[in-house]
Amino acid sequence: MEKTRKKTWTPRAIAMTAMLGAAATVLMLLEFPLPFVIPSFIKMDFSELPALIAAFAIGPTSGVAVCLIKNLINLITSTSGGVGELCNFLLGCAFVLPAGLLYRYRRTRSGALLGSLVGAATMAVCSFPLNLYLVYPVYERFMPIDQILAAYQALLPSMDSLWKCLLVFNLPFTLVKGLAATLLAFLVYKPLSRFIKGTA
Repeated sequence: MEKTRKKTWTPRAIAMTAMLGAAATVLMLLEFPLPFVIPSFIKMDFSELPALIAAFAIGPTSGVAVCLIKNLINLITSTSGGVGELCNFLLGCAFVLPAGLLYRYRRTRSGALLGSLVGAATMAVCSFPLNLYLVYPVYERFMPIDQILAAYQALLPSMDSLWKCLLVFNLPFTLVKGLAATLLAFLVYKPLSRFIKGTA
């Protein structure tokens, strides 16, 4: 990724952040299950991709704004009372903030890669306490813990506690999600960054 001078908020940056937020919202709606990898009530999506691109092309604050936009819009159809959206926002921030900050101080492909990997790892680690203490207590209002564990045990019978399930399934899944967004960002960033910055 090319070296560029630090950008400040401009009308174009605001407009591009809003556009990337809309794209993230659509990608969040296009979630899909991976039933042979993780219980089907946990979905895969690529909505962190626009946020990561924003963090690189505009700055880490823009990446956080994209995460906020997509979750505020998705609150309209939320079935978790906003808890799922809050968790998604916090995990998105844990991903794009380290990535954007490290890239700000090292504007090279290696800097972007290092930032993305640190962000993906941070998001994965943060997913454990957020799921354990925030998300799954809400899930238990709709699905008894025995049913939740049974969904994991259908994939791996030795999963006899929630924390084991989160460590064995959710944490690696979140890491892979971050790595997938990183890979896609490296594939599409260069042409998109020219458009976002108005240099195309």
